[in-house]
Amino acid sequence: MANNTAVNSQITDAVTQSNVKVLGEAPAMAMGSLFQTASHSTGILFENAVSAQQQQNTLGQAAANTGVMQIYSVDTMADAAGTEKVSQAGVADNLSSLMTVLQSFRR
Repeated sequence: MANNTAVNSQITDAVTQSNVKVLGEAPAMAMGSLFQTASHSTGILFENAVSAQQQQNTLGQAAANTGVMQIYSVDTMADAAGTEKVSQAGVADNLSSLMTVLQSFRR
């Protein structure tokens, strides 16, 4: 019981019990807040993991697409390289020289 004061003892008891209740519930409220924060952080962690997986999937698709494009362009690249070699080798000059030599044998 509270000390005798000008306030009714039932009021002081109610206030005291209310204060004790708040103090008694404080650890539980703190743990509840801690668990909510941890749950929220874990949720964000999983959201970031899903986002990273989606980005990796997109990069994988782009890499596969680039690889397929390179595979399909091998023949075209080989033709282009062959044409370049032929054009730089002076085939026309070689054919002209060969014709001259062959014509010299006909005489």
